[in-house]
Amino acid sequence: GFGKIEFKWSDGLGDDFPKLSVKVRKELVAFTTPEEVKVEKSGVVNGGKHLKPQQVNELVEQRGDDVVFFDGRNAFEAKIGKFKNAIVPDVQTTHDFVAELESGKYDHLKDKPIVTYCTGGIRCEILSAVMLNRGFKEVYQIQGGIVRYGEKYRDKGLWEGSLYVFDKRMTHNFSDEALTIGECESCSGPTSSFRNCQGAGCKDLVLLCDSCFTDPANLKCSDSHTRGRQKLQEIG
Repeated sequence: GFGKIEFKWSDGLGDDFPKLSVKVRKELVAFTTPEEVKVEKSGVVNGGKHLKPQQVNELVEQRGDDVVFFDGRNAFEAKIGKFKNAIVPDVQTTHDFVAELESGKYDHLKDKPIVTYCTGGIRCEILSAVMLNRGFKEVYQIQGGIVRYGEKYRDKGLWEGSLYVFDKRMTHNFSDEALTIGECESCSGPTSSFRNCQGAGCKDLVLLCDSCFTDPANLKCSDSHTRGRQKLQEIG
C-alpha cells in the first residue's frame, strides 16, 4: 500500500498540475529493463544503497575526488542544475540509458563509488540496479533525490543551480542564493528558463533568457531538436 510513501512538498500555484492521469505500465520509469528489477513490498531490492543527504556529504568527505556523481535524468535537465563535477550522460530519455552504459564510456568508473541522483529518487531506483547489473561495483542513490538534498542543504552543499521540474513551473530553486549555471541558447547569457519549442510536434525545450524570449525567431524548431520527430515521421 501507500503507508510508507514519501511525500515531497514545494511552493507552487494551484494549476501547476492541470490534470491527473493514472495508467498501468510495466515500468514506473521506462528503462526498458523490467526483467532486471526485483520488487518486493518494501520496493526495489536490488538497487544501489540509499544515502541520506548527510551521508552523501560524509561519503565525499571520506573518499574525496574518488566519489562520482552520476546524473540519472535527461541530459537537458542538467543544463540548469547538477551536482558539482557530475557526469551527465548523453541521453534524451530513460530509454537511452542502457545503450549509454553499455557503450564503454563509463567502464573506467566501475571500481569507483558512484552516487546516482535524480529529481525525487524514483529513476535512480532503476538506474542503480541497471548499473550494478553491468559491473559497476559500488553504486549509491540519494534517498529522496535532489529534492531531499536541496531541502536539507539549500544552496550551501554540493548541489549547484536550479532543479528542473515536470510541471508548469519548469524550475525550482532551493533558496534565493541559487546559482544560475544555464546559458541562453541565443545570446549565451545566464538563464534558468526553459521555453517550449514552437515547432509542430516538437517536444524540445529551448533555454532562453527573458530578453531573447521576446523574439519569436528564437523559438523556431532547429535541426538539433529531435524529441517528438520520430513519432511525426511515423504518422506521416
